[in-house]
Amino acid sequence: MTRHFGMFQFKEGVSNAEIKNCFETMKAMVGEIPGLLDMEYGPYDSTEGLNDGFTHGFIMTFDSPESREAYLPHPIHEKVKDVVIPQLERVVVFDFNV
Repeated sequence: MTRHFGMFQFKEGVSNAEIKNCFETMKAMVGEIPGLLDMEYGPYDSTEGLNDGFTHGFIMTFDSPESREAYLPHPIHEKVKDVVIPQLERVVVFDFNV
């Protein structure tokens, strides 16, 4: 399995409704893109304070590195990026295999 982990810092003024829409749009890819098994997300929730300004995170689970690679240029993913990317100040994505 491959995990696709990301952190978002939304632009100032992006509403909670817009943030929710971003993540719901992302989650809707599950079942539509082959090999994308699951997607979880949520706001930063720690007193540790090591989030460096990132406010939300997500984890996508793919059945294989090949499925993750096919997801990256997938037309559905490209449409989702059109919704999400304009709302972001910064993004970090990190992938690993388990």
